[in-house]
Amino acid sequence: MPPRVVVIGPPGAGKTTIGTLVARRLGTEFRDTDTDIERAAGKPITDIFVDDGEPAFRALERDAVAAALAEHDGVLALGGGAVVAPENRALLAGHVVVFLDVGLADAVSRVGMNRDRPLLLESPRAQLKRLLDERRPVYAEAATVTVDTAGRDPEDIADEVVEHVR
Repeated sequence: MPPRVVVIGPPGAGKTTIGTLVARRLGTEFRDTDTDIERAAGKPITDIFVDDGEPAFRALERDAVAAALAEHDGVLALGGGAVVAPENRALLAGHVVVFLDVGLADAVSRVGMNRDRPLLLESPRAQLKRLLDERRPVYAEAATVTVDTAGRDPEDIADEVVEHVR
């Protein structure tokens, strides 16, 4: 069985928080491909970027996305950059994909100065703005549903996602 719903969005969108809430409401399991990647590599994503480089991380990510879409029937969250790869977007075809759209102010307040996000190590606010600007059209293209998270409570957002899934 395919995942009930796949959650996508940039860093700070709330993929893990919302995905976990949605999974609870649907009575199913939550899975995050970033966790799968760390488990497969035996180290944190930041270390993969530093030790092996972004191309190695993206290869692990493609494998993790393909495996999770084939194996997991609950709620699945993809890493923020997963949908940039055309192969991953192709794999998402036919799935219920929810794009958690977040504005810069909310993303910055959620991410803060988190040094565990390798693409945000230098000037987090500027890097986050660049990622949002570059990726928003790709997220929208891959999604079957877009949910605006601006200024909203996670419980409210999760309720809206569940409505779309049911």
